[in-house]
Amino acid sequence: MALTGEAKEELSRLEVSRPSARKAEAAAMLRFAGGLHLVAGRVVVEAELDSAAVARRLHEIIADMYGHRADLAVLAPSGIRRTTRYIVRVEREGGMLARQTGLLDARGRPVRGMPPFVVGGAAVDAEAAWRGAFLARGTLTEPGRSSALELSCPGPEVALAMVGAARRLGVSSKAREARGSDRVVLRDGEAISLLLSRMGAPETVKVWEERRTKREVKATAHRLANFDDANLRRSARAAVAAGQRVQRALEILGDEVPEHLQAAGQLRLEHRQASLEELGRLADPPLTKDAVAGRIRRLLATADKRAEELGMPGTDHGVDEERLPASPEAGR
Repeated sequence: MALTGEAKEELSRLEVSRPSARKAEAAAMLRFAGGLHLVAGRVVVEAELDSAAVARRLHEIIADMYGHRADLAVLAPSGIRRTTRYIVRVEREGGMLARQTGLLDARGRPVRGMPPFVVGGAAVDAEAAWRGAFLARGTLTEPGRSSALELSCPGPEVALAMVGAARRLGVSSKAREARGSDRVVLRDGEAISLLLSRMGAPETVKVWEERRTKREVKATAHRLANFDDANLRRSARAAVAAGQRVQRALEILGDEVPEHLQAAGQLRLEHRQASLEELGRLADPPLTKDAVAGRIRRLLATADKRAEELGMPGTDHGVDEERLPASPEAGR
């Protein structure tokens, strides 16, 4: 997940001046990483994050935009918790913050989806919501066969809201349930680059595109290599099969073989896996590829005609190209 860390580090340094965007980002971070607790009859807002930079960013937005005091705590790895976690907690004014960020409605009831000011906000607010959600619970896997940008969502309503926010940014995404949780997933490389750019991570986009290009070039090279090997195998099998047919032709015709056709046939028998161009260079005097092919074709046709007159199998009797062995180097 190195690319995920790089993306979050870049996004956590992004400067945002628009108040509605900062509020949308904080609301998304609290929705995705936060939870509500009742402590001595008071609502406490708590967000658990995997990055110190992201925790400091949320702490700063809460202080600047809402004027509330938040505490920062560090949870060291222990037991099933393998990585350090960072806790942002608002206790004294947690209930007010929960209502301001859409975790609670006006009557103090928990809200299942995203707050209206995020769902119905401007495009810059949709970008901020995606940025906050990714900082809280997003992952970015390396470009390749299973590359993806994913959000682990707290519920299906939130997942659908984020799909809608992405659509407003011109990005197609899908909400689905996987591994027991609701997720929003992007797998198209162009869509991932566009969304990262809209969130404010141009350096990550550059790295992503470079790695994606290298992966595609490597995959194309592998496909071409496999294609070339397949062609070589087919060519080698065809050459071996032609050698078997030539041998059969010479047996059918015996002493009736014209000298120039017999010479071409002997070349094929002596160099069974050579290409027609190579046979032409070996001939004395040298022949063109087409001349060699023509002589072998006439030899086989003459032998097949003679076999038909004698009522015996032709030159292709017992020849099966698909079952003939051929190494990738054959015919090179």
